[in-house]
Amino acid sequence: MGKFSQLLEEHMPKVVIAPTFVIMAIFIYGFIAWNFVISLTKSTILPVYKFVGFKQYVKLFANDKWQVALENLLIFSVLFIGVAIILGLLLAIFLDQKIRQEGFFRTVYLYPMALSLIATGTVWKWIMNPDLGLERLMQEWGFNSFSFDWIVNSDMAIFAIIIAAVWQSAGFVMVLLLAGLRGINDEIIKAALVDGAGTLTIYRKIIIPQLAPFVFSAVIILVHLAIKTFDLVVAMTNGGPGYASILPSIFMYEYSFSRNSLAFGAASATVMLLFVMILIIPYLYTQLRKKA
Repeated sequence: MGKFSQLLEEHMPKVVIAPTFVIMAIFIYGFIAWNFVISLTKSTILPVYKFVGFKQYVKLFANDKWQVALENLLIFSVLFIGVAIILGLLLAIFLDQKIRQEGFFRTVYLYPMALSLIATGTVWKWIMNPDLGLERLMQEWGFNSFSFDWIVNSDMAIFAIIIAAVWQSAGFVMVLLLAGLRGINDEIIKAALVDGAGTLTIYRKIIIPQLAPFVFSAVIILVHLAIKTFDLVVAMTNGGPGYASILPSIFMYEYSFSRNSLAFGAASATVMLLFVMILIIPYLYTQLRKKA
């Protein structure tokens, strides 16, 4: 009995976390593998294990709608990430000046991140609606020539979604970079001031370079958010007008569950996963290499 108790005590951590690993293996990695298997079949409404190789992937990259979704994803990712990082950095620098009511401003800037994407999308849809929102308000104030119809303009709809996405995520970037700013050694900055360096020079050559790991982490998280963006688009444009603002996540959902093309949708989901892996794996590799 004593040996059993000792053995149980030694392996207790493994026993405790084993169910979590089993659940993850089944419901995450197991379903990822199953999705890939489905993408190699002719499945429509329900899974049919009649394998056709990579035929669905060939069809996918020949699909015009998928090409538009990839182009929109590129535009969305670059602008969303770039503007969110710049705005988050500016807000972090502003709060790092030891201003009064810092806690209040930090809460206000971070609050959008606490909202669901559906709520954010719905509110911004009202704001950008030409008949109800900003355009009508400005015209009622006497600016009759003012126009802001991005949400119903096929050329501008994707940019309307970017505005809402930046509004929600910039506060998160701010908090991340503010933590980095507070961790910088003040002695380095004081020494630079003594040497005659200006404020812009200090930020450009000392502070911002030291924020590189925090910026990199923010970029990885924002890329992941950009690739899987779904709720926001559904709430604001549902991929329209037409399919002008469609993203791969919307494409995958539409073909999997609305057009009864399960294998085709599974192929698009697998490609989306590959996009994430291409970014995440090098990041994990660099982090593990640093620890080693």
